[in-house]
Amino acid sequence: MRLNDENDEEGGPKTMSHCSIGHLQQEKSFVIVGYALTSKKVESFLKPKLEGLARNKGILFVAIDQNRPLSDQGPFDIVLHKLTGKEWRQILEEYRRTHPEVTVLDPPDAIQHLHNRQSMLQCVADMNLSDTYGKVGVPRQLVIKRDSSSIPDAVTKAGLILPLVAKPLVADGSAKSHELSLAYDEYSLQKLEPPLVLQEFVNHGGVLFKVYIVGEAIKVVRRFSLPDVTKRELSKNAGVFRFPRVSCAAASADDADLDPSVAELPPRPLLERLAKELRRRLGLRLFNLDIIREHGRRDHFYVIDINYFPGKVRENAWVRTYIYGLPVKPRAKPIQEKIGIVSKLLETLKNRNVKKGMAPNGVSESLIMNGKH
Repeated sequence: MRLNDENDEEGGPKTMSHCSIGHLQQEKSFVIVGYALTSKKVESFLKPKLEGLARNKGILFVAIDQNRPLSDQGPFDIVLHKLTGKEWRQILEEYRRTHPEVTVLDPPDAIQHLHNRQSMLQCVADMNLSDTYGKVGVPRQLVIKRDSSSIPDAVTKAGLILPLVAKPLVADGSAKSHELSLAYDEYSLQKLEPPLVLQEFVNHGGVLFKVYIVGEAIKVVRRFSLPDVTKRELSKNAGVFRFPRVSCAAASADDADLDPSVAELPPRPLLERLAKELRRRLGLRLFNLDIIREHGRRDHFYVIDINYFPGKVRENAWVRTYIYGLPVKPRAKPIQEKIGIVSKLLETLKNRNVKKGMAPNGVSESLIMNGKH
């Protein structure tokens, strides 16, 4: 089973044998999370802190061997994945059909829905969410599939207001899919390369909110974003500007000295309602939203992007959100009992003078006790 984005490096994640995992499940009541991730995702996601928190909750992360049939591995309680390709989707769909007792995070077809920026936000637009806590919508947008010379006319007919954010239509996590631009004038729109989505830029005080969702768990952090564009700046500027030149969206704004009207987090009840409805409509349990508040309108919010299984885990609280949001079955033994069992198991392995870092049956010591990585 060789798939796209697989890890070919020697000494990559070790996998447990079928009998080893089964023994741990039956005798120790651990929850086994089989993961199929790119090497880059493993590096950014499976931090020692996360594995430690997981261990304390009775959860073990085990690498899925991409050289073996998935049905021959496990047994797993949860399969966590972020690989691409038609072959992998078919493998997972077959696995879900034959292993209904396993929770797959998340269904491949549901994830595919987020790979197109046209369909990605449609569910938010269809919701037309509005209550006493605020209103959530999406910026007006236009899809251009071909012929860049026709973009200015199409924008005029659609009534979109400059400046416009240009995003690739395909959002597959590749470097190209993150190449965002800001277009200040109609003439410059012809320089853009379809297929793409043109989205009205909404002034939002230079701050966006990343809302991370794992099941029913929600974590919100602030990020710096593009600064507001005044009418004067719009009249003086022309051209297309790449985001890396005008944005520092990766920088945390949680500790910055911001205007309270800008820094105030969206109301929790509004986010909970939004997350619940999106989980139902998208069929996903592991995703994040990029949300902005329209400058000068305290209760008007816009979802500008949705991502499956977000990238880097930066905040300790978000690490906990991953762990405590996992749909763990209520059969685990008390934490202290589990820790004691694992400690005894590790001591037994050491006494047998096993090869450094490895236990019998191919069990990685780091997988069991979160040793050095």
